[in-house]
Amino acid sequence: MNGSICCRFIITTILATLLSGCQGASYYGQAAWGHAQVMLAKRPIAEWLEDPGIPQALREKLAYVMAVREFAQNDLLLPVGDTYLAYADVHRPYVVWNVFAAPELSLEPKNWCYPMVGCAPYRGYFEQAAAERYSDSLRGDGYDVFVSGVLAYSTLGWFDDPVLSTFLQLDDARLSALIFHELAHRMLYVPGDTAFNESFATAVEEEGMRRWAAASRAPGLLAEHERRQKLTEDFIAMVSRRKNELTAMYASDLSLDRKRIEKAALFSALLNDFEAERQKIPEMARYQHWFASGLNNAGLATIAVYHDLVPAFQRILSRSHGDLTVFYEECRRLSRLSPSERRQDLKLLMSARPS
Repeated sequence: MNGSICCRFIITTILATLLSGCQGASYYGQAAWGHAQVMLAKRPIAEWLEDPGIPQALREKLAYVMAVREFAQNDLLLPVGDTYLAYADVHRPYVVWNVFAAPELSLEPKNWCYPMVGCAPYRGYFEQAAAERYSDSLRGDGYDVFVSGVLAYSTLGWFDDPVLSTFLQLDDARLSALIFHELAHRMLYVPGDTAFNESFATAVEEEGMRRWAAASRAPGLLAEHERRQKLTEDFIAMVSRRKNELTAMYASDLSLDRKRIEKAALFSALLNDFEAERQKIPEMARYQHWFASGLNNAGLATIAVYHDLVPAFQRILSRSHGDLTVFYEECRRLSRLSPSERRQDLKLLMSARPS
C-alpha cells in the first residue's frame, strides 16, 4: 500500500534454485544475488559511530536504532540476536519491489509458493526493472498488476539482517515501528498465513510503540504514530467500502461486459471518494501515489492484509494483562493449529467483547 509496507522475502538460495525449474532458478538467482549484495555492503554500526567523518544526521539515526533495538530485546522480549548491528547503504529508495496480481474480475490475489516458507500474495525483486518486466508478462496473461516498493525485508533469522539506508528516510516514529514489526517476525512466522503473520507483527509494533514512548518519555512519538495509524484506518475504511461493492458485483450473475463497465464505474467512484477525503483531510494526499499507480484489483487486494486480524491479537494481549511472555505463548499456540482451526479461533477473538 505504501513504502512502509514490509515484505517477508526469504532467500532460500541454492536449495530453492535446485528445487525449481529454469524460470524458478532465474527468480531465486536474482533473490540470492540481491541479498548477497546487501550483506556484502554492511558494516558494523559500532564502526560507523566511531568514524568522525560520517554525517551527523546518519550518526544520530544509527544511535537511535541501537537504542530501539536494545529496548526491543530487553523490554519487548523479542529475539533480536545480532540483527541490526550493522548498516548497509543500498543506494536506492527501496530495497525490494513487490509484484501483486489479481484476475481481471476478482479480488482474490494470485499466490506464489516458495520452498520452506509457504505461499504469499506477492513476488519480490531486488531490481525495479525486473519487477516491471515480470509485471508486463502478468498483464499479458490478463491479470491486473500492482507494483510496490518496500523499505525492508526480513530473513526471519536465517541471516543477521542489517539496518538499511532505506530505513533512515523515516522519522523516529515510523522507524521505531518498523524495527518492532520486523523483529516480531523473528519471534513468530507461520508459513503461508500472511494475514496471521502481519497482524501479529502489527499488534507487537503498536504495543512496542506504547511502551517505547513511555520508556523514552516521548509522548509525542506515540501521538505521531497513532495519528498515522488513524489516517491509515480512515484510508482502509474508505477503500473497503468500494472493495465490498466490487466483491459483490464480481460474484453476481452480470455478463462479463457488464461487469467490466461496473468495475470501471466503481473504481471511478473510489477516486472521487479519495478526492473528497483529501479536501477534508489534506494529509490523505500521502496515498496519492497508490492511486497514481493505477487503480485495479491487484492494488485493492493489498489493502487490509496487515490490519484485518490486529484486534484479535489485541484481545490476547489484554487477556494476558500485558504480560508479553503469556501473550507470545498464546500466539504460538494459535500458530500450531491447522489453518481452519486458527482462523476459527481468531474469528472468535475478533467477536469477543474487549476487556
